Amino acid sequence: MKRRVLVATGGGDCPGLNAVIRAIVKRAQKEPNWEVVGSINAFDGILTEPQEIVVLDEEKVSGIHIRGGTIIGTTSKGGPFEWPIKNSDGSWTTADRSDDMIRRLQYLGVEAVINIGGDGSQKISKMFHEKGANFVGVPKTIDNDLSATDFTFGFQTAMQEATNAVDKLVTTAASHNRVFVLEVMGRYAGWIALNAAIAGGADVALIPEIPYDINCVVNKINSRFDKDRGFAIIVIAEGAKPANGQMHYAESNEIGYKNIRLGGIATKLINQLKEAGIETDMRETVLGHLQRGGTPIAFDRILATQFGVKAFEMVMEKKYGQMVAYHHPNIVSVPLDDAISRYNHVNPDSDLAKTARGIGICLGD
Repeated sequence: MKRRVLVATGGGDCPGLNAVIRAIVKRAQKEPNWEVVGSINAFDGILTEPQEIVVLDEEKVSGIHIRGGTIIGTTSKGGPFEWPIKNSDGSWTTADRSDDMIRRLQYLGVEAVINIGGDGSQKISKMFHEKGANFVGVPKTIDNDLSATDFTFGFQTAMQEATNAVDKLVTTAASHNRVFVLEVMGRYAGWIALNAAIAGGADVALIPEIPYDINCVVNKINSRFDKDRGFAIIVIAEGAKPANGQMHYAESNEIGYKNIRLGGIATKLINQLKEAGIETDMRETVLGHLQRGGTPIAFDRILATQFGVKAFEMVMEKKYGQMVAYHHPNIVSVPLDDAISRYNHVNPDSDLAKTARGIGICLGD
């Protein structure tokens, strides 16, 4: 009987997920006694009835490295430690099904799990490792908010999509003498917004790490116009907030979904600018999930492939309780404790922030 490794993708989708899956399978096929299986929609495939477990072979992964999303599906809701259960009265509660999942993994003959996901997924990896299960983590998020790795795959593609949006907004803004506000993803980190602003030549970049003074933004916009002629581009991260203010978000009422729903800060900023005296025509563009879908760029395909190969080799070496990481130029393993211990914020005094200020980008401070 072949030794089995199970692959799961959890959290939001991300360019490069399929490249990781493909790399794991192709590396495993070099070992005659290993088989790779996938759990559909993170760990739901193991815990639901009937189970949804698929064998991942050469045929299933052929050519998938150029495709966005994940062929085994993903979810941001629930999880083995907080499994949603509907009561007879229609209300919902949660249950810890982690022990049940471990028993099911043993019944399936799974020797180890490669869990591909962001901060929340790697917390789950750590919790299972502490219960004695063999877990290896692979970091995935467009937000680049895991501090234990130089980059997460998917980030570069998301940044490129945001930069493309800035490039396109420049021409329409210049044609109409407008201010455009581009809202991008990133949750509590401003990596996408700041990098896209620099790459695209934006005038203002507002990120969660630097609460903005609306007067600074007003002054920058005014400097871009002469007798009502001119234009300005503002890139704002979804988690940005005004000085002495709060992030703009909504609580989710979806069962099993714990994250707050960020978004709407672009519209809020335009209203603030109007109240501060800006009369120029202003429009918002929310890039949203366009940043997460589609074909990964070459950098993310390569990084994801490196992560996949390394993850399988960590399984063979029994390096459980660890996560793959990129420490330029090497692909290494780090303890899961280190992987989730610190959020990867943009340092307001970093070289990247200094570069933005150096070329005249207003950071709102």
